Amino acid sequence: VAVEEPLEIQLSVLREGRRVERPLSITMRTPGQDAELAVGFLCTEGLIRSAGEVEDVREAGRNRICVVLREGVEVDFSRLERHFYTSSSCGVCGKASLEALKMDHEKPFGDAGPFISQEVLRGLPSRLRGSQEAFAETGGLHAAALFDGAGSLQLLREDVGRHNAVDKVAGAILRGNGFRPGESLLMVSGRTSFEILQKAIRAGVPVLAAVGAPSSLAVELANLFNVTLLGFLSAQRFNIYSAPERVLFPAQ
Repeated sequence: VAVEEPLEIQLSVLREGRRVERPLSITMRTPGQDAELAVGFLCTEGLIRSAGEVEDVREAGRNRICVVLREGVEVDFSRLERHFYTSSSCGVCGKASLEALKMDHEKPFGDAGPFISQEVLRGLPSRLRGSQEAFAETGGLHAAALFDGAGSLQLLREDVGRHNAVDKVAGAILRGNGFRPGESLLMVSGRTSFEILQKAIRAGVPVLAAVGAPSSLAVELANLFNVTLLGFLSAQRFNIYSAPERVLFPAQ
């Protein structure tokens, strides 16, 4: 059975010479890679933009983790007043205000790659499923994976929550290890909502593929930010909803 437990993410900032710690979010997640989840969450929510803003990530008790920001990092505490609770099935519904959905500081991706062949794309679902060790045991976890343009798996994370799996990938990217999100594709095991698109953009990934369908708002956001959005990806077919120039087809 897939494990589901709450995780309280806390934020520690230096204000007027003293540390202030505040609870930021409670998310229902599968334990493991909690530091990646916390840092990735801050990144994909637009609260931090680089690993250099984080001084430390430490456990703050059972099912609690605290992200300590460096001196000089400014945080808009008015955005934290929503104190949102995030279930394992949905993240956007946990946001208390439509203001939380704005993406004021992100810019659309350019016209560069990665350029990925149709053949490579059709092989990704089986590679994703074959690498889901926890899913193979439980049948109850979502996955998010980072692939390069040649279809090689760079990173995979599983979680009972779709958005948590993506946040874990975003956190791993932000914390280093040589990943190149701008030259990569993010694949998710479920459908693609606005929130998943938002997280991919803030993680710096210009191509997002899913085995399921996108929502109308996800398609709108993908077109606005020049993200190549793929849905219903399988060995037989896929749909392209935006920025099709990154997908390479055989010459006729």
